Amino acid sequence: MGDSNSLILARQLTKRFGDLTAVDGIDFEVAKGEAFGFLGPNGAGKTSTMRMIGGVSPVTSGLLTIFGLDPAAHGPTIRARLGVVPQADTLDLELTVRENLMIYSRYFDLSWREGARRADELLEFVQLKERSRDKVDELSGGMKRRLTIARALINSPELLLLDEPTTGLDPQARRQLWDVIGGFVAAGGTVLLTTHYMEEAERLCDRVAIMDHGKVIALGTPRSLIASLGAEHVVEFALADGAARAPSTAELAALPGVRAVRAGVERTALTVAEVHRAVPALLALLERRGAELSLLATHHATLEDVFVSLTGRQLRDA
Repeated sequence: MGDSNSLILARQLTKRFGDLTAVDGIDFEVAKGEAFGFLGPNGAGKTSTMRMIGGVSPVTSGLLTIFGLDPAAHGPTIRARLGVVPQADTLDLELTVRENLMIYSRYFDLSWREGARRADELLEFVQLKERSRDKVDELSGGMKRRLTIARALINSPELLLLDEPTTGLDPQARRQLWDVIGGFVAAGGTVLLTTHYMEEAERLCDRVAIMDHGKVIALGTPRSLIASLGAEHVVEFALADGAARAPSTAELAALPGVRAVRAGVERTALTVAEVHRAVPALLALLERRGAELSLLATHHATLEDVFVSLTGRQLRDA
C-alpha cells in the first residue's frame, strides 16, 4: 500500500508514560474504505494507539498522520471527521434513545432539523427505531452498544474508531453489532478497531496487526497470517497420565503432515497439513508409548493459533 492511499499513516509511532513504553515504534497504514484491526491481549498497546489516532493523547515520538494531517497541529479538524466508540458506553441514561443522538448532534453544529433527520436515519440503521422514545437505562447491553455506534456516526464521519466494541456482549448481540459495523464499511466508510476476539478480527477486518507488549509482531490479511503457519489445521491433545510417557517434540514433528509442534503446560498443539494423516499417526505413536489421551481435538487454524505460534501464549490468557 502506498502512502498516497493512506487515511492513517504511522511510522515508528511511540507512546511512553514515564518509564513505561506502551507503544513501541510501530508502523502501519490504513487505506480509505478498509477495515483494519489491532488484535492482542489487554496491555498490548492497542488502546494507547487508538487514543493517539483520536487526538486525545499526544504522540511521544515517530510520525502519525490522519487524513494527511498532524494530530498535534490539526486535532479539532481531524476529530470533526472521526466517529469514536470508546470501550465503555458514555450515554446519558436519563434521556431517551433519540434524545441522546439529538443532543450529541449539537456538538457538531448540526441544526435541530438536520440532527433529527440523522437521528431517525441512524436509529433505522442500527435497528433501534422502535425504541427511540425509551430511556437508555431500559436498553440491553447490546442495544446500548448499537446506540453508541449510532451516536458516533451522527456527524457522518469518514473514519470510525472502535475500541473493543463487543466486550461483555453475548454472542447474538456481538453478531448484531458486527452487522452494523459491516454496513458502515459497505457504505464506503473506513473502520479501525481493537479487539482481543480472534473471530471478530477474522470476520470484520480486511487486515490485522497483531500486537504484543507494545509492538506489532505480525501484520497482514487474516488469511495470509493463518497461512504463515504453514498448514490449515491444528490438532490438540493432552495425556491422562501426565508427561511421563509423552512423545518428544522430535517424534511429533516427524509425524506425517506435521508442520509445527507447540508443547504447552496442559496440552500440545500440532499444526498439520492433513488431519486424516496426522491423527492416526499420532494415535499409533501414543499407543506404542502406552500413553492414554485425556483430550483430542481438531480445528481449522485461526488467528489465535498465529498468536500462540508467535508468543507461546494463548491470546485469551495473555
